[in-house]
Amino acid sequence: MAISALTVATVKPQTLQTHHPKPSLSFKPIANCISSTKRPVLDVGIGLLAASVVALSPLEATATRIEYYATVGEPNCELNFAKSGLGYCDVAVGSGEEAPFGELINVHYTARFADGTVFDSSYKRARPLTMRIGAGKLIKGLDQGILGGEGVPPMLVGGKRKLRIPPALAYGPEPAGCFSGDCNIPANATLLYDINFVGIYSGNAK
Repeated sequence: MAISALTVATVKPQTLQTHHPKPSLSFKPIANCISSTKRPVLDVGIGLLAASVVALSPLEATATRIEYYATVGEPNCELNFAKSGLGYCDVAVGSGEEAPFGELINVHYTARFADGTVFDSSYKRARPLTMRIGAGKLIKGLDQGILGGEGVPPMLVGGKRKLRIPPALAYGPEPAGCFSGDCNIPANATLLYDINFVGIYSGNAK
């Protein structure tokens, strides 16, 4: 059975292959980035060091889930909802700078489906992810959830936030992270993220 890549490349055991997709993808790779044969899952350099592959129920199309173990989950908090439908709450409010629009930032994250199944986590790679915020390279829910807007306060360095991202701000009606007919993200999926804003990337142009 083929293991699907969350963003772009075929993942061989113990090997993460990289690929630089065309500029119009939902998240341009910066470091440790993979791509998809259909839609990128997050072009957040998402790797598949999976513990197991779990088949979805018929109600969740024919997608394939990659289930992680030993990932980090933040304490629960009560969600607030923006007009866009984005749910958010702060586990810890940071004390540093806001994320600079269009620049690179470093974050740790754990990503789950609405039922709590973890499908990706930067903690599995033991280092934060560097990604460009506010430039249309991420799904809309992550841009709004970190940068703020429409009533959502911006995250500050050191902050930890939970996000509930509806399909309209994620990947919408099509599956994502597909490879060889298997898709890691089912259509119309609501995604849950624990975001830890580690810092602003030191290599940004001054």
